[in-house]
Amino acid sequence: MKKTVNISELPEALGPYSHAVWAGDFLFCSGQVGIDPKTGAFAGSDVASQARQALENIRALIESQGLKLTDVSKAIVFLTDMGDFKAMNEEYAKYFGTESPARSTVAVAALPAGALVEIEVIAHR
Repeated sequence: MKKTVNISELPEALGPYSHAVWAGDFLFCSGQVGIDPKTGAFAGSDVASQARQALENIRALIESQGLKLTDVSKAIVFLTDMGDFKAMNEEYAKYFGTESPARSTVAVAALPAGALVEIEVIAHR
């Protein structure tokens, strides 16, 4: 059974997609960029501030569904510059620490709205 999720605590989707979709006990979260939902603007112009906001958006999304960051089993990180890998990793580690999910990190030519980083996750209850 599939159930779509959209929450008011996140920025509106930049296209025709849901914030997340439940498929059985798995929550598939759409990629989050570093847009602050209160201002509608990027949380900063550097990858660290954008990664931090993207992770806060992810936390808000999964917590709205009764989950925690420790329930995340897979993450995919998209960077426009692999030179930002270290700075992104430093922020990422603050959220996942020693219970880190499996992860892929890929470089891309561009991201929506000019974002420097986008992070998507899959969580399980």
